[in-house]
Amino acid sequence: MFEFLPDSISQAAAIVLLTTSFATSMLTAAMGIGGGVLLLAVMATIVPGAALIPVHGLVQMGSNANRAVMTRQHIDWSLTRLFIAGAVLGALIASLIVVQLPVSTIQLAVAGFILFMVWGPKPSKHEVSAPGLVLAGAVTTVISMFVGATGPLVAAFVHRLGFDKYRTVASFAACMTVQHLLKIVVFGFIGFAFMDWLPMVVAMIATGFAGTWFGLHILKKIPAERFQLLFKLIVSALALKLIWQVLAG
Repeated sequence: MFEFLPDSISQAAAIVLLTTSFATSMLTAAMGIGGGVLLLAVMATIVPGAALIPVHGLVQMGSNANRAVMTRQHIDWSLTRLFIAGAVLGALIASLIVVQLPVSTIQLAVAGFILFMVWGPKPSKHEVSAPGLVLAGAVTTVISMFVGATGPLVAAFVHRLGFDKYRTVASFAACMTVQHLLKIVVFGFIGFAFMDWLPMVVAMIATGFAGTWFGLHILKKIPAERFQLLFKLIVSALALKLIWQVLAG
């Protein structure tokens, strides 16, 4: 049925991955966040460990690029340019790192920071400095190389700026597209064989495109106030999930 599958992926597993790509893209488009982490969790049960983060990154680049193109008129380019500058710096640093930090340490740090960014005292837009946005791009890109899905952390920065729902979703998608692209460059540089997975990834991006289209139509029906609350709750739930994973071993 699926002649393009890598040897390590069964047809049943492929159906699960394609369905999950659709559902998680719809979730991210509708709520602004959450799909990348959920997709990573599902892929972790199917995709071999050595391929998990680079393959997840390639799929997420396609999904976020679709969403960024569909919402391009709402992207805040002043934010995105600063984030990209930091992300490029972070990718250069990540390519030089040999010793990997314990995943549990990174997860706890990310989870704690997310909860503070979302629920802590909120500064005005002007208090989020340009160097701070560059630093956010650099730090989250480095972390992304180790834990894969840094969407909640990037989303916490975007949410901090107090954008409306479309500007939030569009700017977040643009930032994540660049971050995942840089991740692919780094993993390609160190020798990961992306071509073995490319047909499967293209299929997942296609189902993700359909999910994004449905999700953006759902977004139109969500009141702005409810969107902000749901956004905060979803990001917080993902942070707590990271903490639980560490505590549960």
